[in-house]
Amino acid sequence: MFRTPEFTPLFLTSATQVAASTASGLALGTLVYAATGSPLLSALSMFGPSLAQVAGALALLSAADRLPPRAALSGLAVLFALGTAALALPGLPVAAVLAIVFGLGAVAALGGAVRYGLLTEILPKDGYLLGRSVINMSGGTMQIGGYAAGGFLVTALSARGTLLTAAALYLLAAAVARFGLSPRPARTGGRPSVAETWRGNARLWSSAPRRHVYYALWVPNGLIVGCESLFVPYAPRHAGLLFAVGSLGMLTGDLLTGRLLAPHRRERLAAPLRLLLAAPYLVFALRPPLPLALAAVALASIGFSATLPLQQRLMALTPDEMSGQALGLHSSGMLTMQGVSAALAGALAQPTSPAVAMAVMAAVSVAVTLTLAPGLRGDPVTPRQVNPAEGTFGEAAPEGRAP
Repeated sequence: MFRTPEFTPLFLTSATQVAASTASGLALGTLVYAATGSPLLSALSMFGPSLAQVAGALALLSAADRLPPRAALSGLAVLFALGTAALALPGLPVAAVLAIVFGLGAVAALGGAVRYGLLTEILPKDGYLLGRSVINMSGGTMQIGGYAAGGFLVTALSARGTLLTAAALYLLAAAVARFGLSPRPARTGGRPSVAETWRGNARLWSSAPRRHVYYALWVPNGLIVGCESLFVPYAPRHAGLLFAVGSLGMLTGDLLTGRLLAPHRRERLAAPLRLLLAAPYLVFALRPPLPLALAAVALASIGFSATLPLQQRLMALTPDEMSGQALGLHSSGMLTMQGVSAALAGALAQPTSPAVAMAVMAAVSVAVTLTLAPGLRGDPVTPRQVNPAEGTFGEAAPEGRAP
């Protein structure tokens, strides 16, 4: 896969940006908390961009397939470098900090859509899932390394020095994209706009099979991230360990599902993996001892790899020229649902307990997975096979791709 032309620069661009965003988020949260003493503002500065992605999904995603990928990726990395450098300005009001952070979060929705849309062009159709799996694993690894390096840099250089280092990493990512990727035309014509984004999203949403895939990508996953958001109140002294074994489980799942399972087994195990994502968290209703809690989290996190066959199904249901917007809608919706689920889990834990809230969120995730199962059975229908009267793609539609 790494011998495939352009995969390595795309991989390096993605990994570098993840490291930059992780280190800068930690530095910014530290800076805002030192200035305000507010845990809420500190959390918003670190994780607010995930919620802001819904704005990008509603306004910007039409650009994902209407911009040349190399220019878009390098330009967005430069924009993130400038924004991150601006956050390091002394005396910047907190309101301005949050405005920049939420603005960059909205733009990040477009960046992810362009990146994964380009991945579908660089790799052959049967290689997308493996490529996405490798990028997912590198993202998890760079997050772990980014937090560790960010903590060291905040201590050694100060929070502002760490932000400037992250800005330099964004510039490095821009250079890798500019000089490592080949110039390619946009996948489709027309001018990007908010109206085009809405039309494209409506077009993607008009197909019932795609809707089922989006629900399955967003809801069960988001509810379990809501469980993870309660690790700190559940076990304040061991929250880091719970997060660590969760990351280990995710990496293991991506490796097993993306690399070791044959395609037919991968598709067959997609539904059990979605159940595995939630079922182990039911044990938290009994407030298990730490070793059992760690085992449950590690086992459940393997189930996050269910997103890989679901993404493959989504691509089979989507024409090539809309692949960027389709993947961007998946990513933005998933992150938004994760933020919403974290808020719901916290609200539920307030009158009950973190353990009860985690078990309830897991039970709802299991119920959603079982409810969606009938709509996800069988082979996906390709765009050419869908009746145009249903509002999607007909056999003669020029945008449909061959099975």
